[in-house]
Amino acid sequence: MESTDSASDPPVETLRSVFHLRETRRDGDRVLFYGESLVPEQMLVQEVWTAFREAGYEVQVSTAETGRADVVVARPITSGLDGIPWKNIGLFLATIVSTLLVGALTWYYIPLSEIRANPLALLRAWPFTAAVLGVLATHELGHYALGRYHGVDVSLPYVIPFIFPFGTLGAIIRMRGQMPDRKTLFDIGVAGPIAGLAATIVVTAIGLSLPPVEVPARALEGTGQALVFNNPPLLNLIAAILGEPTEYADPAVAVNPVIIGGWVGMFFTVLNLLPVGQLDGGHIVRAMLGESQERVAALVPAALFGIAAYLHYVLGYALNESVGLWGFWGLLSAFIAFKGPANPIDDAPLDTPRIVVGLATFALGALCFMLVPVQVTTI
Repeated sequence: MESTDSASDPPVETLRSVFHLRETRRDGDRVLFYGESLVPEQMLVQEVWTAFREAGYEVQVSTAETGRADVVVARPITSGLDGIPWKNIGLFLATIVSTLLVGALTWYYIPLSEIRANPLALLRAWPFTAAVLGVLATHELGHYALGRYHGVDVSLPYVIPFIFPFGTLGAIIRMRGQMPDRKTLFDIGVAGPIAGLAATIVVTAIGLSLPPVEVPARALEGTGQALVFNNPPLLNLIAAILGEPTEYADPAVAVNPVIIGGWVGMFFTVLNLLPVGQLDGGHIVRAMLGESQERVAALVPAALFGIAAYLHYVLGYALNESVGLWGFWGLLSAFIAFKGPANPIDDAPLDTPRIVVGLATFALGALCFMLVPVQVTTI
């Protein structure tokens, strides 16, 4: 990335007021100050952040490799891109291939033998790929746009390729800069879900309006088990408004795979809105409630474990019928909560309009929730 043109020398005298400076080193464009902090870490950052920011630097505190000193790291604030983002492009192209392959095999029922004979047959799954990547990329670009707007150093989205059932594990962005205040934290956190949900609604409506696909006889022959993706309330609501079906009585007909892109957007929205740590929901609730967010986050793993236990012991669902899914996210959310939320420099309360937007976002997210997203059925 390109450094800002206005970066000057870091304000050392401001740092000395809260930091016993012993040594200064340069590591590329970074300036490293070694010594001992005279105040708690968060207070140190709060005290020097404004002066360093005005001088054109982001500031972070860490511990030296020897463990015997604190290190204040000043890094020039960056804007724009440093050349071509090859890693982002490579992952995006790999995910295009993985979603085309999974879409062709799983959702368009194109035989593997046909794909081997003619790899261009994969392109018949392009609507599925466009739907899935469209909702995921729009979500992350919402974060990216608001991050840039507020002057926070954020990366372009990294899309992660995978295999069955969607060909991707989702997309992420990296936020390297400090959050100046709750407003910035909220705006960046809420932008992704709002943008992603808007794209999800559009993709779902398009998918419901497209003709169904034919299920070949070979896919219906014999008996076995199949995964069923249950509909979230929002999908059923959109279908009811449009007067379109979400399933067909004839097993030889299936809904258009573009609808799966909408399902992916809704399911990922639910996961991202969990109010823990550095997830979108964690950012939003931290901005709305302040430090009380950590008490909310502590309840999330127990709630997810409770859902898993209820599905298994009360309703009789198996481990591969969403029980394992919620159990896994219970463990993951505990880890994310332990890592803690993003703490803004200025912790002044959020304004009422943003709190209303936050509540509305969680309400929309609730329409995407499914107690049993995936279950196994015998065919």
